[in-house]
Amino acid sequence: MRIVLLGAPGSGKGTQAQKLISEYGIPQISTGDLLRAAVSAGSELGQKAKAAMDTGQLVSDDIVLGMIEERLQQADTEAGFILDGYPRNLSQAASLDALLDKAGKPLQAALLIDVDFEVLMKRLTGRLSCKNCGAVFNRYTSPPAVENTCDKCQNELYHRADDNEETIGKRLTTYTQETAPLIEFFREQGKLLSVQGVGEIDAITAEVKAELKKIA
Repeated sequence: MRIVLLGAPGSGKGTQAQKLISEYGIPQISTGDLLRAAVSAGSELGQKAKAAMDTGQLVSDDIVLGMIEERLQQADTEAGFILDGYPRNLSQAASLDALLDKAGKPLQAALLIDVDFEVLMKRLTGRLSCKNCGAVFNRYTSPPAVENTCDKCQNELYHRADDNEETIGKRLTTYTQETAPLIEFFREQGKLLSVQGVGEIDAITAEVKAELKKIA
């Protein structure tokens, strides 16, 4: 099973990716993780990425594609993979298709986790995290039993400074302009699958699995 996850920030892609890893035994390929690992290892691509980041530049698509290509050569991708965080725009999607076709591992589906922006705004602006145990709550949808106190370890919760309406609004605008066109791109290829990313996590996972049966 070779799929890419689509969805706006806060749609739950990361949560569902972890569920799919457990269910199907295939790895998640996150470009963020690849970049951190390559930089840490000091590989040739990692050094190029670090040089770009150190000067405040975006890491080029060629470097990211090179990292994906190297990752696909590892044995655990033979049964498939879940791509998360790439592609982010139409140009990257075309380059990725060419790379995967060359590797003999073309995408079978793009899974969209669809959530209304109004819901996303509440999810992201209401997020509260525990510095001690990492638990996450939401002041609107899943508040702690005691205000600003973690249910699990009773430590104080904090609200990230960048989880504000202005910053999140910009992130959602960027998604709409650059990434949302991928939905039509994959629909035209006949590869688009879609679920509503609202409700209980396990219920969403069940819908995801039902959609993925279409390519099994």
